Order: sequence, then C-alpha cells, then structure tokens
Amino acid sequence: MAETDPAREAERIARFITEQTAVTSTALLPELRLHLATEITPLWQASEAYLAQHGAPPPFWAFAWAGGQALARHVLDHPAIVAGRRVLDFACGSGLVAIAAARAGALRVRATDVDPFAVVATLRNASLNEVVVDADASDVLSNDTLDDDVEVILAGDVCYEHAMATRVTPWLRAQARAGKTVLVGDPGRAYLVTGADLEPLARYEVPVSDDVEGASLSVASVFRLRA
Repeated sequence: MAETDPAREAERIARFITEQTAVTSTALLPELRLHLATEITPLWQASEAYLAQHGAPPPFWAFAWAGGQALARHVLDHPAIVAGRRVLDFACGSGLVAIAAARAGALRVRATDVDPFAVVATLRNASLNEVVVDADASDVLSNDTLDDDVEVILAGDVCYEHAMATRVTPWLRAQARAGKTVLVGDPGRAYLVTGADLEPLARYEVPVSDDVEGASLSVASVFRLRA
C-alpha cells in the first residue's frame, strides 16, 4: 500500500475544512475569525458515516468550545501572561487559544493536537487572523516532545472525558512543578482536575450552541495550576 503524500493530504484536509465550515466569530471573541461549523454548514449535521466517508475524525476542531473561548478571552485581556514568552497551546483544536496568545504578543506559539485536521485548521485560522503559529500533530504526553524552553502552557477543554483527563492532569501538574505557567480553561466538565493547586482566575459567560453544549449559555472558568 502506497504511503500518503503529506502535502497532498494537507491539501485534502484544507479543502474539506473550507467546504464544510464558514468563517465566523464568536460573541465572546469578536476580534478573531475562525473556520467553524455553524447551522448553515454541512458539517453541523454530519453523521459519523459521512465523516468516515471523507476520512475525517470527530470534528472537535470545528467548534469554539466554551473553555477555550474563556481561556482565549483571558489571554487577550491579560496579555502579560504570554507577552514575550514561549507558549504551547496543548490539544489546540481550532487553534483559538494559540491565535489569542500570538495576538497578545507571545514570542513564539506552538500548537499541538493528535488530530491532523486540527493541525491544518489551526494553521488556516492563524493565517486568517494574520498571526504566526507553529502547529504539529505530536502527542507531547507520549513522545516527550515538549520544547525545553516553553514557558506557558494553555489547555482549553481537555477534561471532557475520563481517559483524557487521567492522562493530561498529571502531565500538567508536572509542568507546573517544573516552573511553567499552566492555565486551564473549562466550563465545569465532570473530569476537571481538582485540588488545592487549582487557582481560579476568572469566570466568563460564554454564548454557545444548544445543539453542541445542551444550553445556550455556559459559564466557563480559567484556572492556574500552581506548583
């Protein structure tokens, strides 16, 4: 079986993203534009069979989740968190948080996600917002590919399921103990890390889709993991 050409695969994914999404902004982040699934795009109502037919995993990258929106808003409103620093957007999805960090003056922004669709979406969204973000499909939890000079780790909506949370939480705590600034955005999902080291920084009311989140408004918080 012939190997897939990476450039052609990236082009295929880019076409899929363009065809299946619309360029739009969220109410909480009107200054940023993203390729997102909306009520008027085919991807909004896509079935698993449809996605499989197009070789696409579940399109988490196509939605601006509440925790990520809150984290991006917080970074934009408090640019000193990232300004002049090297930043990692972990499990970047659409790249929303990475883009906010770049807009806020980060020295360098790397975005990682194991989904190649998220990587391409992040690059396209960064270009759309005229910022530079490096994006790759590395699993930094398994491969230990975190750059030694990363100073800030931003993680939005990473505790949505038990298996993910149990992998991510110890790693984030280890990074905080190593001296990195670790911020988490979350709308109170069931598997959110808890403990005395979780310092609440801010709360945001985030307009969301009832079809996606089961409500029209979500209250999402930004936390810092203390060493």
